[in-house]
Amino acid sequence: MRWASAIATAPDTIAACDQAAAEAAEALGDARADLVLAFVTDHHAAGFAHLSRTLARQFPGAAIAGCTVGGAIGGGLEIEHRPALAVTVARLPGVTAAVHHLGPDPDTWLAPDHDARAVIALPCPMTSPVDRLVPWLDTVWPTATTVGGLASGGMTGRGRPGNTLFAGEDRHREGAVLVTLDGDVAVDTIVAQGCRPVGPPLFVTKGLGSVILELDGKPALAALAELHASMPPADRALCRHSLFIGLARDGARLGRRDVLVRNLVGCDRASGALTVAASVEPGQVVQFHLRDAATSAEDLAELLAEPAAPAAGALLFSCVGRGQALYGEPNHDSEAFARARGQVPIGGFFCNGELGPVAGKTFVHGYTSAFAAFRRRGAVA
Repeated sequence: MRWASAIATAPDTIAACDQAAAEAAEALGDARADLVLAFVTDHHAAGFAHLSRTLARQFPGAAIAGCTVGGAIGGGLEIEHRPALAVTVARLPGVTAAVHHLGPDPDTWLAPDHDARAVIALPCPMTSPVDRLVPWLDTVWPTATTVGGLASGGMTGRGRPGNTLFAGEDRHREGAVLVTLDGDVAVDTIVAQGCRPVGPPLFVTKGLGSVILELDGKPALAALAELHASMPPADRALCRHSLFIGLARDGARLGRRDVLVRNLVGCDRASGALTVAASVEPGQVVQFHLRDAATSAEDLAELLAEPAAPAAGALLFSCVGRGQALYGEPNHDSEAFARARGQVPIGGFFCNGELGPVAGKTFVHGYTSAFAAFRRRGAVA
């Protein structure tokens, strides 16, 4: 298994496409590409036909997929807010790679008649019902590892509103593109949600749907108010804009890999209820969380420090709210990965939502960096 990644920032589409494709092919060497992923900003909208033709010509026989993005990741760089085209290619011996397009209507979705060990999902958030797509993927391929990101084109105003999805030489304006990998492939994931817990774990003692009525026998809002009063001033200030709640996904554990971080949507002062962006159940363990740049960096570093098998290549699906907007510097998460895991070719993009597993189930995340490290199934730590 061999991977390569390149990125081009030339404003001219033909030059950028030719450069990125040539650099990726050169890095792959004599190996034939079986998979090509292309992530392109809509500065290049007028040249998308050239992009499709160039990739098909440069990498004959490869499965080709991609989408429009607000920022592209490749070749060790994270390019935001300016023209960029990232191309990631892989030679995958013993692996079958296939590309599928799903339209916007779930009633038309047909499960492919093959298995998958990994799924890379690239939905358009404006036209694909992602809340139905993600559980559908887990149902169709229950043993596969699903990763990906919601396309984030349309952020520059240079192209048509919305997104373009690439599937081979075809281009689509709606739905989702899926890449399935089956055979001699394994995927190790890191879902860095960038938060730290504050206060003690609490039991949901009364709740319905997405509404938490009581925590540890108290009105949920009263429990939050008690926590807020006990916080240092800096954390109280963060609560104004960066307060979240973590939900245990594996029994009563709230470990870093077992917690699903979700937004607090609202509160009702009369009843003392809190509404969260997820379903909760009585007896579930929850814990409030805070997020800032330092916490996000620390969270990622700790996850990357865990023992891991050597990877041949990796993908990074990072929130558009991370990057320079969060850290004040470019390439933060890509460089953190390189420091921890070595010079592994990595590609990806800044997303409008990130797909990755928590406790064995796939979720759409926000403000997250979801890494997928690819290796042969026999390559272990």
